Amino acid sequence: MSWKRLFSPPVSAKSRARLTPELRARIQASFDEASRDEEHFPSTIDPRIYHVKLIREHLGDLRGKRVLDVGCGKGRFARVFREQEPEAEIWGFDISEEMLRFVPEGIHTRAGSMTELPFENGFFDAAYATESLEHAVEIEKAVSEMCRVVKPGGRIAIIDKNAGQWGRLKTPEWERWFTRKELERLLRRHCRKVSSRPISYWEDVKPDGLFLAWLAER
Repeated sequence: MSWKRLFSPPVSAKSRARLTPELRARIQASFDEASRDEEHFPSTIDPRIYHVKLIREHLGDLRGKRVLDVGCGKGRFARVFREQEPEAEIWGFDISEEMLRFVPEGIHTRAGSMTELPFENGFFDAAYATESLEHAVEIEKAVSEMCRVVKPGGRIAIIDKNAGQWGRLKTPEWERWFTRKELERLLRRHCRKVSSRPISYWEDVKPDGLFLAWLAER
């Protein structure tokens, strides 16, 4: 990993990035390859982690609801929510069809870009994105699309990394991290209620600043 890739330009410079066909193909190829790495891109997740609990609490009762996992990867969160609430209609969306091959039966899947979600307005009752918005490149457009496909009154949850902690982890050159105010501002364009907070993987562990959660209601 080069120094340039590890310490990429600041958020303001990346905010003008464009998801060209060439870049989209490279991102897709990267995750296609990553699908073979179960250690770093697992198909399951511990249902006790706070990320799971926070999303489930914010989305509320999922019985009979249609829920979208945006950038689902192998469907590790979708798998948990499907097991917890069999009556929910869970959808997994990802840029990599190779990743989607690992999504368990009973979960609907669709491949594509977060900046062009192939769903009608208000098709979902709720949506969430966990460490996936950082790969969307055109962040404003991806947030707008995520909000568009959720019906009025529906809820949205985003968990991603804090721009203030940039440099702690190796990242591909297209990856973006966010400030609380940045995503709050984008969500408020489409949602009537928006809040954010630092979080940890475990509820009883003080957040170290790496992860942030944004919770919104259309």
